[in-house]
Amino acid sequence: MPASFSLRLLRISGPAGRRVLLLLLAFQFLLLTPALAQLSPSGLVPFRRGSLWGYADQQRRLVLPLGYDDAGPFIDDIAWVRRGANFGYISPDGNPLTPLHFTRAENFFRGRATVELKGETYQIDRTGNRLSTAPDSTAETDFMEQGDLVRRNGKVGFRFTVGHAVVPAEYDEIRDSYNGLLFVRRGANWGVINQKGKLVLPLEYDAIRATPANGYAFPIVEQAGRLGYLDADGKLMVKPQYREAQPFVAGTARVLTESGQAGYIDTRGREFFEE
Repeated sequence: MPASFSLRLLRISGPAGRRVLLLLLAFQFLLLTPALAQLSPSGLVPFRRGSLWGYADQQRRLVLPLGYDDAGPFIDDIAWVRRGANFGYISPDGNPLTPLHFTRAENFFRGRATVELKGETYQIDRTGNRLSTAPDSTAETDFMEQGDLVRRNGKVGFRFTVGHAVVPAEYDEIRDSYNGLLFVRRGANWGVINQKGKLVLPLEYDAIRATPANGYAFPIVEQAGRLGYLDADGKLMVKPQYREAQPFVAGTARVLTESGQAGYIDTRGREFFEE
């Protein structure tokens, strides 16, 4: 029986039950978290030099030549590329998997990708064939909180279910990231608290966002209109410096620089582009 299905059947109450449920959820998280935040099997990263794109290895050495006007990350060893206004897909050796004839092409996810051709939007498989069936529905999963909110005098705190950590009721808002962290707000400023109840990111940021699409990995942090990323411990990994920042996919994240140029960074914050 799939982990997600079995968890939906559980009806557990009390502290002991909550601990069991949290452990099961952690196990399920390891099983079901998409590989989107992890490194592509090929290890190649889209690399931009000036206005041309190719692909580099993890040492930023060019592997596929600078022959495209834009490029996406390799997911399951398939990446979209663009020349002019036309998109297509390639393999890690640079060979085309589809013609460059789409007017839009998205990343592959679970063996399918959304494309647009001649004004029609549809999905294709890994060989470029059009799919007529809808994707399998994902089983619903109720991600439980790590504990309980504590309210006092108009403020909110947090009591962790596992362990003895207590966050005092001195914040205006607390959000559970479902990845072992709490996003806390006081006034207009956000910070991060870990499972030990320690403030690991100071209350200096305008917003913090995490998405289930990549398992809540590497939350995006905003400060003064610029965006950066947090690491798994909730600490600053990449300082806010980009005009735009997308969630990590296959070990890379697409960003927009101060000059308005797109590029990719890896999970160590290294930039795979040169102006």
